[in-house]
Amino acid sequence: MCRHSVLCPSADSPDREAAAVLVAHPEQGWSLLCNAVVLFEDTGDLLPDGRVIAPHRPTEA
Repeated sequence: MCRHSVLCPSADSPDREAAAVLVAHPEQGWSLLCNAVVLFEDTGDLLPDGRVIAPHRPTEA
């Protein structure tokens, strides 16, 4: 899916959130990454195969 000269990490990669943002909707709290991962502002992820990654980084109160 990625067409960048330096390929974005795959959705299964531990650094999947380092992929380029294709679509950002900060008003709704999510972004679609180049690797088809949906990244939520609470740091949770929705992977292309439907798996959910729970929020995993501390956020400011």
